[in-house]
Parts: sequence; C-alpha cells; structure tokens
Amino acid sequence: MRYSVERGWGWGRCAPSPLLLLTLLLFAAPFGLLGEETRQVSLEVIPNSLGAPQNLLHIRAVGTNSTLHYVWSSLGPPAVVLVATDTPHSTLSVNWSHLLSPEPDGGLMVLPKDSIQFSSALVFTRLLEFDSTNVSDTAAEPPGRPYPPYSLADFSWNNITDSLDPATLSATFQGHPVNDPTRTFANGSLAFRVQAFSRSSRPAQSPRLLHTADTCQLEVALVGASPRGNRSLFGLEVVATLGQGPDCPSMQEQHSIDDEYAPAVFQLDQLLWGSLPSGFAQWRPVAYSQKQGDRASALPCHASPLHPALACPLPQSPIVRAFFGSQNNFCAFNLTFGASTGPGYWDQHYLSWSMLLGVGFPPVDSLSPLVLGIMAVALGAPGLMLLGGGLVLLLHHKKYSEYQSIN
Repeated sequence: MRYSVERGWGWGRCAPSPLLLLTLLLFAAPFGLLGEETRQVSLEVIPNSLGAPQNLLHIRAVGTNSTLHYVWSSLGPPAVVLVATDTPHSTLSVNWSHLLSPEPDGGLMVLPKDSIQFSSALVFTRLLEFDSTNVSDTAAEPPGRPYPPYSLADFSWNNITDSLDPATLSATFQGHPVNDPTRTFANGSLAFRVQAFSRSSRPAQSPRLLHTADTCQLEVALVGASPRGNRSLFGLEVVATLGQGPDCPSMQEQHSIDDEYAPAVFQLDQLLWGSLPSGFAQWRPVAYSQKQGDRASALPCHASPLHPALACPLPQSPIVRAFFGSQNNFCAFNLTFGASTGPGYWDQHYLSWSMLLGVGFPPVDSLSPLVLGIMAVALGAPGLMLLGGGLVLLLHHKKYSEYQSIN
C-alpha cells in the first residue's frame, strides 16, 4: 500500500506589493528563515512476498537532486534505517528470503549503491523502569532502583497497514509484551508514531519541534500500562549504529532565551553523526504525562552519555543487520523521563516524548514573533523617549525664537 503527497507554494496572480514584502521582512522575518524547500513524500508498507504481512514501512522523500529513505520496522526491536542519496531516482530493494533468515545480510539495499551519501540507524531496544520512591537527587544515575527491563524485541506489534494515514503522512507501531504474566500491559500499550513532512512547519502539540522536508518525526507514547511501583520512572534504551564510522555520534545541547513553543524549556538536544551537514536526531529534553502536553504535565528528559556497545548482548534488528551487514559499531545511551518529585507517569498512566530524525543541518529555532515584539518594545521604548524629548525641546526652542519684542 502506497500513498504520496506533494505540496508547493506560489503567489499566483495575487502577487504582494513591494511595501507588503518589506513589511513581512521587517515584522515576520523568522517565518521567512524557515525555508521553502519541499519534497515529494510517499509512504509504502512493503508487502511480504513469502507469506504473512510484516511491518516494514518505507518513507521516500524525493527532492530536486536527492532522496531520503527512512525504513521503519518492528521486526525484532523497533528500528529505523536512514539513507540519503544524491539522486532523485534511488530505490529500496528488499529480499524477503534473506531478511527473514538467521543471516539477513544483503536483504535490504538502496540502489544504486554509489549514490549513497549517508546512512545510519537507530534501534529502540528496551523499555526501562525505575523505582524512584527513595531517591531525592533528581540528577541521580540511574534515577532509582531498576526493575527488569522490557525487551522490545519480545513485543507483539499491530499490523501497521491498519494505521497508515495518507492525510498526515503517518503510521503507528503499537505493541505489548508477548509474555505478560503479571498483566502489566493488560490495558496498556507502547506506541511508536512515525510522521513524514513535505515542507517546513511546526505541529500544534507540544513540544512543537520545528520540522523540515529533510526530517521525520517519531512520537513514543506509553499508555495504560500498570507501573511496578508507586513512583515508577520510565526510559528507553537507544542504540545508534554508525555503518563504517569508527566513533560514536556526539551529543550537543543548544540553549535559547525563547520558550514560546515549549514553555519553560530553553534547551534542544542533538545527536550528530559526524560533522555537519550529516545525519542527526533532535529533541527537546521534555516529556509529558498528559496527552495535551501542557506545562503542568511537563517531565524532564535526561540523556545519558553515549558509550560503545558490543552487538552480542543487544537485541538484533533484522533490518539493521540486512543493510549494514555483521558490523558491530554500535553506541548506546538511555533516555529517562521524569523525576521523583512533581508530575509523573503515575498521574494518568500516560507518557509521551518526541524526536526528529533527518539529514543535513538540523532545524534551528529563530526567535518567535512574541519575543521579537517584546525585544522591540524594550529596545525601542528608550529611543522613542529620546525622540519625543528631542521634539519637545525643538518645539520649545522654536516658540521662544519666534518671540518679537514690542520695542
């Protein structure tokens, strides 16, 4: 099943006047800095030619001289392979007999191979849970006594075809443990919602990450699962594979004075593969304990430092092994959501967190119109006072200079 969309923008016959353009540049400059690049985006669930349906989603974003391929799958643990090529004609090739075999090497390829400019992958291997009851240090690592983690390779996932939404260019992987003797997921699920974009924009729901046509968004939501403690904190173990690269990606923090799009959050975290432009993952260090995602339900998100990890103890992802072969350049880190005090998953048994994955230069938030307006007023008020005072003095001087003596 395949869907595609292409969107473009044009003025048509209603071209703006030069005065209007100047006004827009002066008062809405941040929006013009977001860029106008568009891509033709298609979503396709690759059918299994050998039998039962398998969850293999291919997002193809075609530009003028390049193509981005995002291959998402829940074969094994949830994972995504990201490939960027320098041609608009590159294609994905899937060999199901290889992909589903114990040795899946070569089962997933992007052709032509010499067009590939960048490739990497993320694997979400485990759902973590900690008991934070007796933890007073909010920066403690780990943030509490760990419970046995849930291996996401042992989850059963829905048929992704049923959740494919061509209107929003999205699809959702929703799962629960295959074996659940304590019935912690009897009324719960873990969902990975994937969404592609054909142009720059910003979603209405927090944390309102600025996305471009060169990015894809992942929203992870844990809903309805019963925690194993009264003050349980949850987290994700994430593994990054580097292809032939020798080093772990670097973790960077960006800070801003503007929090209009995510109240009280002045930071943006980034995972960078090599020097820019390259691949990246980007997120705000915040999660939410309620679906509406407001300030009252905001939870801190902490990322541990990356460390090299051997492939053997990690759950294997067939699509990563199929594309990269049996290399073992992996780096792992943990994301934990919440603190022992304040709001938490225990409020409504809900937790959500979002990230962007893309290629090129990560989107950069410019100052919002509200902040620009406040700065303009703050900086302009003294100038207006000086100008007003100068006019008063000038008029006062003119009044006396026009006085003529009767003598």
